[in-house]
Amino acid sequence: MSRRPSVFVLALTVGDYLLWNWSLSANHEALALVAGLTLPPLVLVSLWMIAVGAMRLVGAFAGRRRAARAALARTAVKPRPAGTSAEQAAAAERAREDSTRIAA
Repeated sequence: MSRRPSVFVLALTVGDYLLWNWSLSANHEALALVAGLTLPPLVLVSLWMIAVGAMRLVGAFAGRRRAARAALARTAVKPRPAGTSAEQAAAAERAREDSTRIAA
């Protein structure tokens, strides 16, 4: 979803609040009434859009962490050759590590 509707609704809410505040101080009763009646729904919609945006941000952050964890798990697991037991695979891995230490 685009951020444009959220920005538009937030700007409309701020503009309505400023209009309402100005019309109250300038004794424009009809304008203050209209601006005052439209302000609560705009505030509710603005808060709802902020909450939805925050949830999407949290979800995106959690999704990236989950994907990173899955990628790390895929690289950490080394498949062992077919027909070998876990002990044989571990011994072969130790022998490979020892030979690379000796060569270094």
